[in-house]
Amino acid sequence: MTGKQAATQAPAAADNRTTAMARLGHGLRRFAYGLADAVVTLPVLRWTWRGLADDAFAGDLPELRPADREAVRDMMAGRYLLASKLIETGGGSPFAIDVEHMDWWLNLHGFSWLRHFRDVRDTGERHFARTLVLDWIGREGGFASDSWAPMVTAQRVLNWLRHLPLLLDGATPDQAKTIQRVLGAQIQSLKLRGRLATNPADTLFAAIALLGAEFCEQGDRTDVPGRIARLNALLARQLDSDGLHLSRSAKVQLQLLVELVSVRRIASLDKSEAGNELMAQIDRMHDCLDALTLSSGEPGYFNGTGHLPHDVLIAIQANAAGRRRRSMLLGGYGILRDGDAVVIADSGLIPPPGFDQDAHASALAIEFSHGSELILGSCGPAPADLRASQALFRQGVAHSAPTIDAEDAATAPIPTIGLDSADQLLWLTTQGYAKRFGVDIERRITLLSGGTTLVGQDRLIPHGTPSGLLAVRFHLAPGVMVRRNRGEAIVRLVLPNGAVWSFLWEGASFREEESVRQSAYVGLHKTRQLVLEADVTANGEIAWIFTREQQ
Repeated sequence: MTGKQAATQAPAAADNRTTAMARLGHGLRRFAYGLADAVVTLPVLRWTWRGLADDAFAGDLPELRPADREAVRDMMAGRYLLASKLIETGGGSPFAIDVEHMDWWLNLHGFSWLRHFRDVRDTGERHFARTLVLDWIGREGGFASDSWAPMVTAQRVLNWLRHLPLLLDGATPDQAKTIQRVLGAQIQSLKLRGRLATNPADTLFAAIALLGAEFCEQGDRTDVPGRIARLNALLARQLDSDGLHLSRSAKVQLQLLVELVSVRRIASLDKSEAGNELMAQIDRMHDCLDALTLSSGEPGYFNGTGHLPHDVLIAIQANAAGRRRRSMLLGGYGILRDGDAVVIADSGLIPPPGFDQDAHASALAIEFSHGSELILGSCGPAPADLRASQALFRQGVAHSAPTIDAEDAATAPIPTIGLDSADQLLWLTTQGYAKRFGVDIERRITLLSGGTTLVGQDRLIPHGTPSGLLAVRFHLAPGVMVRRNRGEAIVRLVLPNGAVWSFLWEGASFREEESVRQSAYVGLHKTRQLVLEADVTANGEIAWIFTREQQ
């Protein structure tokens, strides 16, 4: 039928066998690559990196992320606000501090903060940026397994290449030689280690950096076409047919695009088939990131995606060729758009082995926004300084989704997801509870009245003897206040902008509980959640509706 799309389930036994074989193969590759990487990083071999790193480079990569002059002043005063975490060094080196916040540490060693020095003209400020680079070289330039990991090395190489004129202008000959030598050693390490990375995304970051380095190499760009072809082939293996990274994470999608937009111009200059396809793949990636962004301006909190830097997100999206402002299916997600409202639902599709390190148990979870306001969301990933709580935040109960006995949906065959765009109807089914509780769960979502009404039904399809307690949770956005008169079967939600939404339900008991939402700015933001509960029965159903009240 016109306007309908669907992705159907594969046979369970065949799918489970395929998944098991894929995991076994990935495990063997991971072991072999890890062993090979350990060999090439032995001290007796590392000296060859410098021996092969004699080339000089010129910064010729564009920087599209915004700069903040205040960030420069703060760093010179010993205050480093990176990944929304403020660390004060007391005037000491930031590279000498032991910090538990991994995102802050990665941001520091990846040198993305160099962009803030891009437009400075003061010689003291430019000298400070170069001093930080030389300080890192003095402490980490010889090799360290963590600070030379492929992904952070690739990001550092690209950031040094983007701002190499800044680093070399005013440098002494010895300083310039040192920077060029260590830059070359890092590039050589990526040539040796990029193919051995156990995380597929690391291999991709290394390929992007090597293309940028080949283009910036002075006097010899003969291998640019080869680097374009390799990057193009890697992207083809790591993106689905729509252009979404197989991790299904908007965070990974944005991280890759930050680097890819700097090398897109190289592909355009190549004028080859591979170059044209590389540009097309980057454009498709832009489309996917935009499609997974709510009307509130933030991507859905699925599969490790949390609070992303809004200024970087806007800058990258501004370089997109077009926007997918329509209802659609995308990489296991269902998206409804009507009027000022957006709903993003996750079918629970499990990423392939190697791409699933940040996967969340978010089968049938939804996020819902109207205009600039988020209404329903998820708790998000654990903050970077609460690594011990990562498993807790990945659970199904941390999402606006149905669960049984507070357990996650088990790994199941490819879930069913379908869309009737004419009626703004989305349906999703998970078999992840069939073996333990004797039922599948089907969620049907309809967006009505120009996006001012969201209707949902969560139905239980029997497969054996049903058992357990079904709970449907709705995690409210920060700042949403819950108002309910005693005895009334209606709840009113007051949004920060003053809009009032009514919540009604049928077929379940209701209660309100505390919740949290991860924020890059304030850590865990206290919120509320609405919980509907009912016994698991054959063909049982919970119906619910959110509708905006006229004001």
